[in-house]
Amino acid sequence: MKRVQIFFLFVISFVFTINGAIAQDASTLLHNMDNLMSAPKDKQATVKITLTNSSGKVKVREAMMKQKGKDKKLYRYTKPESQAGIATLSLPDNVMWLYLPAIGRPTKISLLSKSQAFTGTDFSYEDMESKPYSERYTPTLLESDKPDMYVLELVPISKKSKYAKIVLTLDKTNFYPLKMDFYNSRGDKFKEATYKYAKQGDYWYAKELLMTDLKKEHSTAIEMTDVKFDQGLPDDEFTVEYLKQ
Repeated sequence: MKRVQIFFLFVISFVFTINGAIAQDASTLLHNMDNLMSAPKDKQATVKITLTNSSGKVKVREAMMKQKGKDKKLYRYTKPESQAGIATLSLPDNVMWLYLPAIGRPTKISLLSKSQAFTGTDFSYEDMESKPYSERYTPTLLESDKPDMYVLELVPISKKSKYAKIVLTLDKTNFYPLKMDFYNSRGDKFKEATYKYAKQGDYWYAKELLMTDLKKEHSTAIEMTDVKFDQGLPDDEFTVEYLKQ
C-alpha cells in the first residue's frame, strides 16, 4: 500500500513538473519574440500602407513610425493630405493617445475603444499597442508538425480584449512571428496576419506585414522602408505635447 502511495505521488509530481516545464517554455518563447522586437534602443521608419477591399479597390497611405524601448511608439500619417497629421502615441502602463488635426487636441483612448479599427485599416488600436505580448497574453505551447516553427496559443490577460485567443506561429531559429490567427469568443477565426522579417545590421524587423479581415474580405498591407536604428531619439518626441506638432 505504501509503495502504491509513493508511486501515485511520483506520478502527480511528474505531471506537474512536465506541465510547468511546458508553460515555462511557452513563456520563454514569447519573451524571446518580445526581446527580438524591442532589441534596438530606438527605431524609425517610413511606412507604406495599402488598403484593399473585396472588389479590389486600393487606397495607399504613408506614415512615419518611431519607437523607443519596449513601450513607447509614435505613429503619424504623412500622406494623403486628408490623413496627414493623424497620430497615435503608445506609452507605458497601457496608455494610448490619439491626435486628430480636425479636433486639435489629443484624446486618451480607453480600453474599450482599443477594439475599434484604426482609421479604416484592419488593425485595431489594440494591435497598435507597444506593450510587450508577454505582458498582454498567457501563452501555451501547441503541437506543431513543422520542425522549423513553434506554435503558441495566446489568451489575453485583459477581459476587455477583442480577441478570445491568438494562435501565433514563430520562427524556431530567430523567434520572429510568421503568422497570427485571431479568434473571437465563438471560436471563429476572423482575422489573420502574415509577416516577412528582414535583418539590418544586428536587428530583425518586420519588413512586410499583411493583416486580413476574413469576414469583411478587406486587407491592410504594411511595408517598412528607410529603417534606422539607435539614433538616440529624444524622450520629448514621445510625449502628448509632441503629438500636436
